[in-house]
Amino acid sequence: MKILTVDIGTGTQDVFLYDSRLDIENGFKLVLPSPTMMVHRRIKEATRRGDPVLLAGVTMGGGPSSWAVEAHLKAGYAVYATPEAAQTLDDDLEHVRDLGVVLLSEEEARALPDSVRRIEFRDFDFPALAEVFERFGVPLDDLAAVAVAVFDHGAAPPGVSDRQFRFDYLDRRIRQENRLSAFAYRAENVPAIMTRLQAVVDSARGVDVPLVVMDTAPAAVLGATFDPRVAARERVLIANVGNFHTLAFRLGPEGVEGVFEHHTGLVDRPKLESLLRALADGSLTHEAVFGDHGHGALVYAKRPLSLGEGEFDVVVTGPRRNLLRPQGKGGLRPYFAVPFGDMMLAGCFGLLAAVADLLPEVADVVRASLQGAGGAGTPPWEAVD
Repeated sequence: MKILTVDIGTGTQDVFLYDSRLDIENGFKLVLPSPTMMVHRRIKEATRRGDPVLLAGVTMGGGPSSWAVEAHLKAGYAVYATPEAAQTLDDDLEHVRDLGVVLLSEEEARALPDSVRRIEFRDFDFPALAEVFERFGVPLDDLAAVAVAVFDHGAAPPGVSDRQFRFDYLDRRIRQENRLSAFAYRAENVPAIMTRLQAVVDSARGVDVPLVVMDTAPAAVLGATFDPRVAARERVLIANVGNFHTLAFRLGPEGVEGVFEHHTGLVDRPKLESLLRALADGSLTHEAVFGDHGHGALVYAKRPLSLGEGEFDVVVTGPRRNLLRPQGKGGLRPYFAVPFGDMMLAGCFGLLAAVADLLPEVADVVRASLQGAGGAGTPPWEAVD
C-alpha cells in the first residue's frame, strides 16, 4: 500500500511516499522548492523581460509569490488575474484592485494576447510529482491515498481580523475534537472558510483516491511526536518554528493542553522563550500574544507543565528551529526532533498519522508502520514494482 504525502511550506515542499512494505526510513522522499518560490522566480523572470503577466489557477500560498507581484507592478508592468488566483494576494478583491491588478473573468483571460505570460497558481501539482517519480521508475498509479498540508489563514469576513479569525478557528477545532489530527479533513469535509485547503482539493481533481488535507503546523508537531525521545514523554511542549509562523502546543494525556501562534519575524529568542515558559506554566494569555501582533493563545488545562526536569524542556521542529538553538545555562533546553531520522519530513509523518485517523481502511497498516512494526525485513529494491 502506498500513500503520497506532501507538506507545502514557504521555502520547500517536502514529499514522502509511504510504502507499507518498507520500514519508513527506506521510503522515497523529495525536498523541492515550494510552489510559491517557483511562482516567485517565474514572475521575477517576467519582470526582467518586461512581460505583462496573468495570474490564473486557484488560491495558493502567498509570501514570495505576492512580493514578486508587487515588485512587478512597481516596475511598471501589467498584472492581470482571475478572481480565485487574485485571492492569493488578499481575500478582499477590492484591495487587490487597489494594488493595480486588473481582474478578469476566465473568458477575458483567455482572450489576452500571447505576449501576456500566463502563470498558474496552485499549491499542489500531482502530475508534476507523478512525472518525477515516474522518471525514477516509481509509478504513482497504485496509491491508496494522498495527503497534503498547507497553512490556511481562512477567509475572514470584511472587518474581521485575519489573526483573530485564524485563532478562533484553531480554538474551535481543539474544543470540538481535542487532538492534532482535528486539523485534517477528508476532501469532501473541508470547511468553506478554509479557502486554501479547498484550493488544494480543487487542484487535486482527477486524482482518483481519497484525499486528506491538513494545516502544516499541527502536521509538523504531530510528526515530531514520533521521535522516540518525544514519544517517551507523557506531557510535552512542542514548538514548530516556521518561516512565517511559530505555533506551539502543550500536549498531555488528554490531548492539547494549550496553544499559541505568533509571527516568527516578530519574536527573538528571549521573547519566544518567555512565551513557551508562560504556555508551560499556564500564565500565557490570548491578549498578550494578540496585542503583540500575534494570532493568540489559549490554555485549556490548568495543571502546569514543569520545565527543568528530564533531558530537555521543549521539542523544536521547523525550518527556523535554530531560533531556539542551545544557549547554555539559563535558557530553555531544546531538543530538535528527528522522527524516523528526518526533521524535514516531520509534517509528512504527521500527515500519515492523520490519514490513519481519517481513513479506517488504511488505519491499522499505517499505525503499525508508524510504531515501527510495518515492512520490517523488506529491502527497498524488492518493493519496487
